[in-house]
Amino acid sequence: MERESFSSRISFILISAGCAIGLGNVWRFPFITGQYGGASFVLIYLCFLLLLGLPIMVAEFAVGRASVRSAALSFDMLEPKGTKWHWYKYGAIAGNIILMMFYTTVSGWMLYYLYKMAIGGFVGLDANGVANIFGNLLADPVTMGVNMVIIVLMCFGVCYLGIKDGVERITKNMMTCLLILMLVLAVNSIMLPNSAAGLKYYLYPDFSKVVEHGIQEVIFAAMGQAFFTLSLGIGALAIFGSYIGKEQRLTGEAMWIMALDTFVAIISGLIIFPACFSFGITPGGGPGLLFVTLPNVFNAMAGGQLWGTLFFLFMLFAAMSTVIAVFENITSCLCDLSGWDRRRVIRWCIVGIIVLSLPCVLGFNLWSNIQPMGKGSCILDLEDFLVSNNLLPLGSLVYLAFCTSRYGWGWDNFIREADTGSGVPFPKALRFYITYILPLIVLVIFANGYWALFNK
Repeated sequence: MERESFSSRISFILISAGCAIGLGNVWRFPFITGQYGGASFVLIYLCFLLLLGLPIMVAEFAVGRASVRSAALSFDMLEPKGTKWHWYKYGAIAGNIILMMFYTTVSGWMLYYLYKMAIGGFVGLDANGVANIFGNLLADPVTMGVNMVIIVLMCFGVCYLGIKDGVERITKNMMTCLLILMLVLAVNSIMLPNSAAGLKYYLYPDFSKVVEHGIQEVIFAAMGQAFFTLSLGIGALAIFGSYIGKEQRLTGEAMWIMALDTFVAIISGLIIFPACFSFGITPGGGPGLLFVTLPNVFNAMAGGQLWGTLFFLFMLFAAMSTVIAVFENITSCLCDLSGWDRRRVIRWCIVGIIVLSLPCVLGFNLWSNIQPMGKGSCILDLEDFLVSNNLLPLGSLVYLAFCTSRYGWGWDNFIREADTGSGVPFPKALRFYITYILPLIVLVIFANGYWALFNK
């Protein structure tokens, strides 16, 4: 059966960016940027994005494009005879599935809040009333479960239509709408009264905050955000490399995707901080920012129901672009392994992902006594830790080693693939850094995740 491919370069860039752009961009990046010194933190972050993210992303794309296969078979196609690199396929597939075991639930929260905001469900509520809506949602396994199932059905429905008619057409339109929505929301926030305080908090380069928190802590925060924001190491981006032609070099494409990912993260802060400071609310990070703080802001804002609805529509698009991308990777992996057609695989995947997502849903209510990461934790925390702190860094090490080691695919093959086409060449002078130093940095990030876990 002939393999489908993207119809245009812009589709590849938008869809790959959609995979990288996730909820962490929106609720985590603005918060830590403000916390660690505004523009001074952004500069440190951008340096690490280029030093850490770019080489690993290019490696993933190169493996995908050269093999014209998903992570399920890409190593089999390219590895030297007799080597065992293909064993990592199980880690990559596990990473994608575990990610979707909790990401579908969180995406369901966005769908629910879009609905509540659109029907005026927050109108007239005080701060406690707004907080109770989120608390009641977490305590209600049926509502959470229904929203999770709707997300799974919608996103697998897009994959069911195929690469061009489904994933490409719908994700491209969704990403275009997401970028337009963001700009409209950012302009609205900046024009609010007293928004200047929020802009200063967010963007003013305050090196005293870097000193206050300690340069080591700030560097680790920037390093961690740069590494995890792109979801590298589980083949989630490599699959899109397998759908593109050889017309463009991969380094320039990766830079475009990283630029879009960073643009969304920075503009998210321009939406959130001016609005919060305008109404005298200091923003925190995490779910509380999205589901408690911001609905209070929209309640106090003229036309808040409209702006709140648009905001959660933007959030839903950001979530769904990632879910569709990862579902496509899971689908392609299982098609490659089983030989089944995509529609048969997707019918089984819908059932499987819904069942596997239920522990995350139940972990907030019926199974709340299960606290795998210590007191106050839930099943979502364990699933997130397995992906973010284990499979992403260790998978990235596999891709780096495979592309640089003579026992793997090797540097020469990697460079030949990365530099096929026109555009920005891969900086070959970085060979020593990418072969020996970057893997050590990734190992430090991996170890730091465990150090943070046991030194809370």
